[in-house]
Amino acid sequence: MAVAVATPVFEGPFDVLLQLVSDHKVDVYDIRVADVVDAFVAEVVARQPLDLQVATEFLVIAAILVELKSRKLLPGADEVDDDEELCGFEERDLLLARLLELQAYAAAADGFALMTEQAARSVARSAGLEERFRDLAPDLLAGVTAERLAAAFLVGMAPRLPLELDLAHVTVEAVTVSEAVAELEERLPLEGRAGFRELTAHCTTRMQVIVRFLALLELCKRGRISLNQGESFGDLEVVWTGGADQAALAPVGVGDGIEEYDG
Repeated sequence: MAVAVATPVFEGPFDVLLQLVSDHKVDVYDIRVADVVDAFVAEVVARQPLDLQVATEFLVIAAILVELKSRKLLPGADEVDDDEELCGFEERDLLLARLLELQAYAAAADGFALMTEQAARSVARSAGLEERFRDLAPDLLAGVTAERLAAAFLVGMAPRLPLELDLAHVTVEAVTVSEAVAELEERLPLEGRAGFRELTAHCTTRMQVIVRFLALLELCKRGRISLNQGESFGDLEVVWTGGADQAALAPVGVGDGIEEYDG
């Protein structure tokens, strides 16, 4: 719980006062540190027993205010901006917090080292149970019969089937562009005009669709078909033109003679 203070320019929690000073919403000249200290002393007297955490937070904030006001009032060679000063305080607090964390980790490491050293001095019990405790131990053979033991033996000695690695989900699907070109050369002259979705409606895999698209590009390069697309992401319209065959000039396949695609 923050300590509440009352000054001519501010009344409220003490940490909020420091924030207002850092944001230049309250001038540090208008704050009387004596009034702040008197309010804190009265608050501490009213609260019993003394809360060390609250007192420590107040002393830190009060020290920052006193230092800021001292720098403003006393002449100095260099002018230091309040924001830069407060940033320095924040960096200092962050460094102190990290040092405390490092100390905590170091203390934990020392504790583990001590526990390890103490455990190394212990010796495990090698003797069995004492006579008075033997009857209290559970019977490990309870419920074990000759029939169950024989059944377990048969299961353990049964020949194991050889391990078969199923690669059906990664089987490479070989689809050739030349086959797709031949298929389209037989189909397109009969239909004359068709959409790409119609031509690939019977395809069951993505690779089959890709290969037929490459086959269309190959036919377009030969001058056999023309491709049109009315709108972005619309269906690709394929029109059979029956142009001159340039197969003798270029190998089957798109690009540098692509013959086969392995999915």
